[in-house]
Amino acid sequence: MTKKVFSQHAIDSADDLTGNLMPLLHEVRHALDRLLENDEPTSIDLRSIPLGPGEEDRILSFLGQGEVNARLDLLGPSDVCETRYAGVWIVTHYNHDNQLLSRVIEVTRIPDVLCSQTGDISTACSRLAAILEDLRGGGQKDKLT
Repeated sequence: MTKKVFSQHAIDSADDLTGNLMPLLHEVRHALDRLLENDEPTSIDLRSIPLGPGEEDRILSFLGQGEVNARLDLLGPSDVCETRYAGVWIVTHYNHDNQLLSRVIEVTRIPDVLCSQTGDISTACSRLAAILEDLRGGGQKDKLT
């Protein structure tokens, strides 16, 4: 049995039931190269890769926890977590019953789900402009609620 030690985590070859753990981690490393060289983001859908019991948890444990965590409320809760490797993010989507829908490793500067969409920014700008116009026209400059 071969044991490979990575920082604080060990991955036993006996624990790699599908043989996909090391290739997946190498893909993440190559994705970081592409991000650095070409600013090319990569998305790896963990649900599309055959993994045995506990293997996904091993990957998540190996990648670890970084400094940034965000919880979003979209069509259900979504968690966006930076790993201990800058540029490597885990994005997890749940339904309204908190059942896991998808989990993706995103290798990018910032996951798209955290970026404001142009349409939303346009709507916000129009809404703020209208409110400010109402305040200006109605003489209610002190009522900023």
